[in-house]
Amino acid sequence: MTERRFSRRDVLKASTVAAAGLFASPSRGAAPDPTAITPGLIEAARKEGKVHYYTSIDLPLAEKIARSFEATFPGIAVRVERTGAERVFQRIGQEYASRIYGVDVVNSSDAAHFIVWKRDGLLAPFVPADVARHYPADHRDPDGMFASFRVSLSAVAYNTNLVKREEAPTSFADLLDPKWTGKIVKAHPGYYEKLAKQRVMQVQSASDPPKKLALGERAIMADGGEYNALQIKESGGPVEIVYPTEGIPLVVGPNGIFKNAPNPNAARLFQCYCFTPECQQLIVDFGALRSMHPLVKEKAGRKPFRDIKTMKEDAAGVEKMSEEIKARYSKLFGV
Repeated sequence: MTERRFSRRDVLKASTVAAAGLFASPSRGAAPDPTAITPGLIEAARKEGKVHYYTSIDLPLAEKIARSFEATFPGIAVRVERTGAERVFQRIGQEYASRIYGVDVVNSSDAAHFIVWKRDGLLAPFVPADVARHYPADHRDPDGMFASFRVSLSAVAYNTNLVKREEAPTSFADLLDPKWTGKIVKAHPGYYEKLAKQRVMQVQSASDPPKKLALGERAIMADGGEYNALQIKESGGPVEIVYPTEGIPLVVGPNGIFKNAPNPNAARLFQCYCFTPECQQLIVDFGALRSMHPLVKEKAGRKPFRDIKTMKEDAAGVEKMSEEIKARYSKLFGV
């Protein structure tokens, strides 16, 4: 059988699928029964001795998760392969095209990757007990192929040394005020035809705008990782986050197991652990991310997720126009 090589076109077709459409109706039948962490699973995982985790999570957090797992389950090493989401996708595509099966568990900040992997039959159906028991239906695949390991928000923010609180934008519409011309940094495509006239600094990664903001290179951030902004703010940086009145885009980062995982039992154990309250609390406290596990506590000083108005796209409608949107964005911002 010829292995399918993933293309950028595959990603573009699915890249605008958000939480509203990612966890759609089942296409392959019922999900498998939930799996709990048992002595039998732990012993089987120890016989394999390792698990390969491909992820786009920031490296310090990925390593923190790995060391926490290893401390909980001695004798099973976690090999972290960390890079950007698109490179994770490309690497797996290249490996599978060469019949190299290196990945056990994958996490990507681009949920569209899971649409492609699921469509091509590359993911293994597996439901951790915590996902079945605690996660809402709109954050777990109905076929059991993946679930929302982490959630982040694409935030607006401002540099408190350059902008007074009373003058800061409170909505996306406020970003179109001429007073912000040449003072905005952003990363993601979006509603931005009018914003393109504001002489925006365009950067590559969602983690870059908060850094540019903190350095004072721009006064306003039109989008970027909320978790990066929170980490800068909590370390004393001059950053304040704005939750726009229109709502804030939700960025879902699922976890899934590959069908050809070289260490299937260790993969199952690691996937189960990733959705436990212990691991989910770690990604909130250390990583400043958001968790869909109801037993996880919000960190003091952060705006509770329940109080934040979030945006959900018409995924099916946007998907049909994804290439047109990308082309228009490139034309507007020259990227």
